[in-house]
Amino acid sequence: MYFIDVILPIPLRQSFTYNVNRDEAYFLKQGMRVAVPFGKSKIYTAIVYRIHQNDPTSYETKSIDHILDEAPIILERQMKHWEWMASYYMCTLGEVVRAALPGAFLLESETIISLEKKEGFDESNLGDEEFLVYEALKNQSSLHINDVRSILDRKQVLNVIHKLMDRGLVGVKEEVYEQYRPKIKRYIKLSGVYSEEEKFRELLDSMNRAPKQRQLLMTLFMLSSMEKNVESVLLQKRSKTNAAVIRTLIDKGILEEYFLQKDRIEYEGERPSEVKKLTDAQELCLQEIRVSYKTHASCLLHGVTSSGKTEIYVQLIESMLSSGKQILYMLPEIALTTQLISRLQAYFGEKISVFHSRYSMNERVEVWNHVLHRRSKAQIVIGARSSLFLPFSDLGLVIVDEEHEPSFKQFSPSPRYHARDAAIFLANLHGAKTLLGSATPSLESFYNAREGKFGLVQLRERFGKVMMPEIELVDIREKLKKRRMTGHFSDRLLEEITASLGEKEQVILFQNRRGYSPVVECTTCGVAPQCPNCDVSLTFHQFRNELRCHYCGYTMAMLVACLACGSETLDTKGFGTEQIETELKELFPDKIIARMDQDTTRGKHAYAKLIERMEEGEIDLLVGTQMLAKGLDFRNVSLVGVMNADNLLNFPDFRAHERSFQLLQQVSGRAGRTEKQGKVIIQSYNPLHQILQQVSTNDYLGMFEEQSEERRQYNYPPFFRAIRITFKHRNFDTMQKASVWFAEVLKMQLGEQVLGPVSPPVGRIRNEFISNVLVKISREQSLPKTKEFMLKVLQRFMTLKEFSRVKLTIDVDPY
Repeated sequence: MYFIDVILPIPLRQSFTYNVNRDEAYFLKQGMRVAVPFGKSKIYTAIVYRIHQNDPTSYETKSIDHILDEAPIILERQMKHWEWMASYYMCTLGEVVRAALPGAFLLESETIISLEKKEGFDESNLGDEEFLVYEALKNQSSLHINDVRSILDRKQVLNVIHKLMDRGLVGVKEEVYEQYRPKIKRYIKLSGVYSEEEKFRELLDSMNRAPKQRQLLMTLFMLSSMEKNVESVLLQKRSKTNAAVIRTLIDKGILEEYFLQKDRIEYEGERPSEVKKLTDAQELCLQEIRVSYKTHASCLLHGVTSSGKTEIYVQLIESMLSSGKQILYMLPEIALTTQLISRLQAYFGEKISVFHSRYSMNERVEVWNHVLHRRSKAQIVIGARSSLFLPFSDLGLVIVDEEHEPSFKQFSPSPRYHARDAAIFLANLHGAKTLLGSATPSLESFYNAREGKFGLVQLRERFGKVMMPEIELVDIREKLKKRRMTGHFSDRLLEEITASLGEKEQVILFQNRRGYSPVVECTTCGVAPQCPNCDVSLTFHQFRNELRCHYCGYTMAMLVACLACGSETLDTKGFGTEQIETELKELFPDKIIARMDQDTTRGKHAYAKLIERMEEGEIDLLVGTQMLAKGLDFRNVSLVGVMNADNLLNFPDFRAHERSFQLLQQVSGRAGRTEKQGKVIIQSYNPLHQILQQVSTNDYLGMFEEQSEERRQYNYPPFFRAIRITFKHRNFDTMQKASVWFAEVLKMQLGEQVLGPVSPPVGRIRNEFISNVLVKISREQSLPKTKEFMLKVLQRFMTLKEFSRVKLTIDVDPY
């Protein structure tokens, strides 16, 4: 007998073995999908991992239900990459599979209930709910389990179905349905009889009494000369007829219809243009990268904002295309892919595919299949962090743009991977080269480059030798004393905004907090509305006139009076993007003002529409959160205003100062990207802060040296590795007891390297209390052995009944 080990997309650490017959064993290969029974009756999709003849001794194996694929959809190198991710990030292979595969590939069975014929049954013996289901089944042959839920108007219906099964009245079966539906388009052509010109003329002459049919045939003839396949919808539109006319001509045998499978996303643009010639500085930089690749597999490109890093990427991509290899271009934000796609398509046309979470399930399946079968339309893949899971077979180059961005880190759900690090490992598996690009590299990457792990290339001048923007720090405290503040705008910021708008230039204003106000407070008793599920105050959103929790999504209508004392003296504290937008509309009523934050970019094409409006000059002032700071290129922006830099600097995190520098430097880089020098105004209560001084002088090296010294002193990355263990439970005492037990066991072996347990700044989210334990691991200590010990502690923890309901998550490199 033959057996297969499979990976189920569930968070269980053990493997599962099923038996197969000899023919199935010879047909199956690693990476193919099979439908397998799991649990009481459900059928799940599993991935074939290994085929062998070793019968497991601990349990009796089940047979697979059926085979879902004719060929593997997961390649051998992909599997190795996923195994590394599961091992390094201390999660299960099943969790990696669930994150990696588009949802359409992970099929789960659906429960179908059907009526079993039974003569002479007395219906009066049935309960009310049983009778309702029985009656419904008498009127139709079968019911889906969701239909039963609708009939009974309740979620739990299994006990009712079991009672009917015990009586022998119904049967239950599990059916697996394919979720992916290919896009099929209908096309029209002339019947072969009328393909000759003479026959076609005779046909037109005979149709004098049917002008609509004649018009449709003339239009078809015209379109056929321009396009190989004429779509039915296009034909109707151009001929100003309807589907009935086409149907009549098909029935007469004059027209024929046929169907073709088409991609949901297709390139519709002009022929690709020539790649731009590089400047001397860019050319030198490109040569240095190529020299670096002779000794290093990875290279860090540290180029100032607007230095033309993308043009260097384009040159590397072009040279890689000629070798026939695949290229992965990773970006931190979907907003960035929107702007970059049009730029790269101008050079490479239809060789580009895009992959990110805003695409529908069917669109992602199509991109997956294009990459799997090495089609030319997916030779270059642009995507967010999830694109590194695609089935590359011959990867030649991986570009990680804006590599410092926190968006590359997946925080929830598992696997909690960092896309930059996972991409470097993926490139090594393929023998490919990696290029990390940023104007403000992460401390870890710059440290690795200095230590010789990566090559380091620096581009210190902007494209066209444009000067770096002039950065001015404004002391809000001083301005308030002198009454020179209008709302949240200093007189200097308003002067510069007015001047820029007068020159027909655009302005960007940055405030890293969405909503209108983070706190609504009663001025009589001082009480602020709190989220009932989380330990945070509710944020006021003026657009919907509601209070909203940004952690769990809880909402309530804006209060008229205080819930505690009944007073109507409610006041807002702090400000977000909505409030800045409102103030701008009052200050500049004749200008077009737009906002870019999570609330305004929820739709699939919302990013693209907003960016297009900005590029076309339809927007005068753009207010936004950190989305604005991520590499967007607006040619007519001359001024950037930072409304308040202090909330970035005072965040309780060891990376707060590094992140503040990166964010402020990046958002400053949006100004003056063409010929004229840009201007940046940063408002702060503490303009003498060291980080703000470093931002104002573009002193990245000064920031790096200072922050590195602090981290060396306090044992933080890049000098130490970190693993964070998070505990969650609805009962505070249980959660606290669990976290203390885990920390104490770890301390027995790891000692002072274990910190905590401590509650995070927000200690309760979604009615679950939270506690963290941080493990620091020095470079001299063995990381695999430490992880192995932690997993043993985890296994012991899972066996303790009192902690069985405590949620525990492990996050490796939690930054």
